[in-house]
Amino acid sequence: MSSILHRRLAAPLAVFAIAGLALSGCAVDETNGGSASGGGPGDAGTVDGVVTVYGTIADTEADLLEESWADWEEENDIDIKYESSKEFEAQIGIRAQGGSAPDIAIFPQPGLLSDLASRNYIQPAPQEVADNVAEYWSEDWAGYATTGDTLYGAPLMASVKGWVWYSPSEFAANGWTEPTTWDELLTLTQTMAETKGKAPWCAGFGSEAATGWPGTDWVEDLVLRQAGPEVYDQWVSHDIPFTDPAIQTALDSVGEILLNPEYVNAGYGGVESINTTTFQDVARVLGNGECSLHHQASFYDGFIQDPENGNATVGPDADIWAFMTPSIEAGGNAVVGGGEIVGAFSNDEETVKVTEYLSSPEWANSRVSLGGVLSANSGLDPESAESPILQEAIKILQDPETTFRFDASDLMPGAVGSAAFFTGIVDWINGKPSDEVLSQIDAAWPSE
Repeated sequence: MSSILHRRLAAPLAVFAIAGLALSGCAVDETNGGSASGGGPGDAGTVDGVVTVYGTIADTEADLLEESWADWEEENDIDIKYESSKEFEAQIGIRAQGGSAPDIAIFPQPGLLSDLASRNYIQPAPQEVADNVAEYWSEDWAGYATTGDTLYGAPLMASVKGWVWYSPSEFAANGWTEPTTWDELLTLTQTMAETKGKAPWCAGFGSEAATGWPGTDWVEDLVLRQAGPEVYDQWVSHDIPFTDPAIQTALDSVGEILLNPEYVNAGYGGVESINTTTFQDVARVLGNGECSLHHQASFYDGFIQDPENGNATVGPDADIWAFMTPSIEAGGNAVVGGGEIVGAFSNDEETVKVTEYLSSPEWANSRVSLGGVLSANSGLDPESAESPILQEAIKILQDPETTFRFDASDLMPGAVGSAAFFTGIVDWINGKPSDEVLSQIDAAWPSE
């Protein structure tokens, strides 16, 4: 299970409303030091052989996380004590205010790190981390760890969204090819519906309290591909409202597929079944051939290959493979993704050493080699990932020509990104008109 998924299952932000973010495209401040407000959190933490780390990564992923740094701990005589919580988003702010913050936190939402940094809880990135970020991370990624002109941490893991999963053998048998433009995808969809005599697409938005997020991923893909990165950034920062024509066009374009009963919901029923189908369960109908096309992030590789879902294989010549949601024009290189940012509340020598290690290619290769995740660290060897789809995703992240944008709902205030946006998409699938849904979401944006 992806760490991004853990964020999706977590409660919406309740404690810290994030407003006025200016995250994207910020330059890396290699000089570091000082906070956004000029005061800074001062000295914190002690050299006692122990560094505490707090995050949302749990269960098997947490075990792999601890395995990834086990050798380094022994070599450096530092005990990294990791604690996970599905209430991280609500608890991290409370702990910071109460004086019980961990030495390090792994933030699944850049906006939450920025908010705490602006309140002088987070240490500016030490020079060692700033050097790694400058060398191994793109400006896009560095910007998500930057508030004002100050770098506060380093990216950790990543995911690439927007993959369309399909059966290579079904495509070959019917002479279908991967589309290179959005219009070609719509034409392919119509051809598949006519050829098969049933809906080719399957979708599941169910995710307990976070139901709706797979739909917001669709919209984010279309906003970036149709309107471009500048409009995407304006949307994230609320310089344009949800009711802007660019956002409505993107939503309506998604509706050309998801609201068409001839195109969805293969293996489940009508359009309305999208909301009652959990996103994990779709892997079963994709693997058994009932479903021909499915939109989901790189982490879905694990669900498809899960024996409980039929144990389908993933690869260009295997049961299931994937192509990236095409751009409006052929050759587009914009992708949406997600990930975590490591920020520190302490600045003692041992905490600095751990944060430096977590920002290094050595740690990225150690963790990715254990399976299931990837990193945008340019020092990562794609061969460290055994999964072919993760290898492809790493190449996309490391391509200097790629235009990357972080998941918009992760950057927006919690009341919008992980609340109103989710429920608005659910209402939209249930038949509420686009303009009403967009007005409803925009009304949730916190006042300045």
